[in-house]
Amino acid sequence: MPELLPVLSQEEIQEKVARLGQQISADYKDEQLVLIGVLKGAFVFMADLVRYISLPVEIDFITASSYGHCDHSSGDVRVQDDLGIDIKDKHVLIVEDILDTGLTIQRLIACLACRQPRSIRVCACIDKTERRQTDLRPDYWCHRAEQGFLVGYGLDYAEQYRQLPAIYHLQFSASEGKK
Repeated sequence: MPELLPVLSQEEIQEKVARLGQQISADYKDEQLVLIGVLKGAFVFMADLVRYISLPVEIDFITASSYGHCDHSSGDVRVQDDLGIDIKDKHVLIVEDILDTGLTIQRLIACLACRQPRSIRVCACIDKTERRQTDLRPDYWCHRAEQGFLVGYGLDYAEQYRQLPAIYHLQFSASEGKK
């Protein structure tokens, strides 16, 4: 059984999300903002974040994945669902659980840019740099991590651990290995 090593407590996450919501509210004051959550991982973070944004927002979700049931990106980014909101001439904030390789966000930005939004920015709960394959950096983030496979607070490993209220480093023993 893998070991869970604490990275961020539930209280630390809420403090960081509250500050982030306040910053986004200030930056987009008097603007039309659309939050686009990347499913499945961002649903917990986005639900909390939207409660701390003090301006009207439109919300939609898109499904994109490059991990499947592995602990590393396949490099093949699949966008599976489309938006139900017209984003033309609106400010778009993509809300992601973790910015890791950057491949998923890079693909999503390219897809959304064709719809002529006024701007596209990225908000990630975790900005993890260990395996970054692009020059992308999130415009907003709660926590920066250098390395480790993180789970909890929406982050998963093979569809497990999303329900944990805090964020942990999933540590495998040498005998377990990883998929």
